[in-house]
Amino acid sequence: MEAEGLGWLLVPLHQLVSWVAAGAMVFGGVVPYIPQYRDIRRTQNADGFSTHVCLVLLVANILRILFWFGRHFESPLLWQSIVMILTMLLMLKLCTEVRVANELNIKRRSFADFDPHHFWHWSSFADYVQCVLAFTGVAGYVTYLSIDSALFVETLGFLAVLTEAMLGVPQLYRNYRHRSTEGMSLKMVLMWTSGDTFKTAYFLLNGAPLQFSVCGLLQVMVDLAILGQAYAFAHHPQKPAPHAVHPTSAKAL
Repeated sequence: MEAEGLGWLLVPLHQLVSWVAAGAMVFGGVVPYIPQYRDIRRTQNADGFSTHVCLVLLVANILRILFWFGRHFESPLLWQSIVMILTMLLMLKLCTEVRVANELNIKRRSFADFDPHHFWHWSSFADYVQCVLAFTGVAGYVTYLSIDSALFVETLGFLAVLTEAMLGVPQLYRNYRHRSTEGMSLKMVLMWTSGDTFKTAYFLLNGAPLQFSVCGLLQVMVDLAILGQAYAFAHHPQKPAPHAVHPTSAKAL
């Protein structure tokens, strides 16, 4: 009788927990970028953030939305992709404006140049939008033609989550190349780690497609590697190389 009496409370409580978890899935992924966005606006310097992170997330979430048309998954995951795309476009807009304002070289680079040497390093936010729309159009057309192929749909889903799992790799590589994490928001990476851990647990508990769970685990491993870099570079900073005096400079002095 006591269990039956508590039934009226457990059902709405379970529903509330489900709503909270769904809301966390939809909006939790964008939270890590708030401190990075604020840091860039405050310092007017975007050098510490790799805009290739935006590229990875845009590609991953566009592919995930296309995957949904072939194999419907939970709605919160679909809405998460839409919200993430909008967030990455905002990050790109800010980074482009800050970079162009600080750039001494005023030569304009555009998507229409089709120059692979300057890919994803254009002078206007509109060029990034054009690139995203072009990719979406081509990928959407291919998906439309192949939507009846189960192999194509499963491969599309795998590519979507594998690309997202590579999210931290551009930042990981940038940190390694510069031997520093200066300019990178540590709060962002900590939120990446906690968010990806929650997301992976959500995938496992809600029976999401296997690709989601496997790549979620990979994503957590990359996050931990970046945190390891932050610890290593903070405790063992790179020593500045001594500047050799150029003979011409010596004569001038």
